[in-house]
Amino acid sequence: MRPVDFPSFVTAWNGSQGLATPPLHGQICNWLAERWAAGDRELLLLAFRDSGKSTLVGLFSAWLLHQNPDLRILVLAADFALARKMVRNVKRIIERHPETAGLKPPRRDQWAAAQFTVERRAELRDPSMLAHGIGANITGSRADVIVCDDVEVPNTCDTAPKRADLRERLGEIDYVLVPGGLQLYVGTPHTYYSIYAAELRHEGAEEVSFLDGFKRLELPLLDERGQSRWPERFSAAKIEATRRRAGPNKFLSQMLLRPVNAAEGRLDPDRLRLYDDELSYSEGNGQALLRLGSRRLVSASCWWDPSYGSPDTGDASVIAAIFTDEGGDHWLHRVAYLTHDPARVEETDEATQLCSQVADFLARNHLPAVALETNGLGRFLPGLLRREISAAGLACSVIEKTSRRGKDLRIVEAFDAVLAAGRLHAHRGVWDTPFVTEMREWRPGGRSRDDGLDAVSGCLLSEPVHLSRVAPPPSGFNEPGRWRSGTGSFVADTDFPL
Repeated sequence: MRPVDFPSFVTAWNGSQGLATPPLHGQICNWLAERWAAGDRELLLLAFRDSGKSTLVGLFSAWLLHQNPDLRILVLAADFALARKMVRNVKRIIERHPETAGLKPPRRDQWAAAQFTVERRAELRDPSMLAHGIGANITGSRADVIVCDDVEVPNTCDTAPKRADLRERLGEIDYVLVPGGLQLYVGTPHTYYSIYAAELRHEGAEEVSFLDGFKRLELPLLDERGQSRWPERFSAAKIEATRRRAGPNKFLSQMLLRPVNAAEGRLDPDRLRLYDDELSYSEGNGQALLRLGSRRLVSASCWWDPSYGSPDTGDASVIAAIFTDEGGDHWLHRVAYLTHDPARVEETDEATQLCSQVADFLARNHLPAVALETNGLGRFLPGLLRREISAAGLACSVIEKTSRRGKDLRIVEAFDAVLAAGRLHAHRGVWDTPFVTEMREWRPGGRSRDDGLDAVSGCLLSEPVHLSRVAPPPSGFNEPGRWRSGTGSFVADTDFPL
């Protein structure tokens, strides 16, 4: 196989796929080729989301094997599926690239989805390319190249223990990489204490930044003049739309590559837009309409974060309801802090009292569904809540949800974009609850109350339930208060014989 430089390798691949090579990709290709030729073996490539960096690193891996089929490449990612995706992509490149003919082995067992071995001279125990999640045991493996592709994501860095564990696992690379081997990190920062930070962030026992000494290429979406680095794909209009959807913090970290302190995303209740309108339900012309003043509502989200709600003690049991209008604005209509009455426990247990209050909340707000957080206490409540909803004659779904991400991160992500865009409205009644005080006092990692924030963030992050535009059929066909048409039977009286 004749030698070919990496930029030409990429150009040939793009040509075979009917694609052009944008200047941004040319810059990345040239940097990788120059660093490899200069003998730099500790590299960090930071580029904004959807810039194609992982695709280019896959091509770089294929090019390295084209240059030296005896290389062993280990891909580490936040989870196994992401690592396998890169390995599968490199396989496809080797199969189809005009420069890599002859690398595909004749034996099918050497050409799997998560690992493969090309035709090579050396007899080596490790495959040519292997995928692993960051949590996998890599003890005993050996690699000439280790690609860390998006090892820092919210699930691996949203708490201090997770960040410490991530650094510890990445420290194992030193025992796997052969002397003189290449470490290549690819990603975007997801936390103020990012492993990619250029300067030391004081959280653990580190005395220098985690990737101190690595050669860096940082390519934020906007260049030094504030212009798009890829204007054909990211126009000014699309950048502004991305900024609005993502919110300030996420846009700074994922698109401008600035590790952001989550505390900068603290919540300002003065950004809430006050309103006094009440819900108005009507039926006409075959349609069921829910309005808030003159605004037609098209979807609703309701979230219950349960606890026993003992008066003045422990976590609060909070339910919240948010509606969305045709223009995409969010209307936080009600937040209720539920408590049980200890004096009634002998006749009605705590959980039944709370479920009864939730059923009443759903009826008053014409809600078609409620999401119930089933962590902890919540796992015992879905059946009981469905019983109370049925007893109240409501047609409302109970959706069981399990929260797997850190609460602080959920709250920041839920509120950041909508508050910055001025699209979150709050009913005057919400201001009479502890919710606004929670917003004003909340800081990530702090000890202030956040039960209302958790419930409202659940509403904002959950998939909204669209309100039906079809009015309920005649009485007797569906249960009272049912929003959406369903199945069943209906008997009509007629004046003519059949």
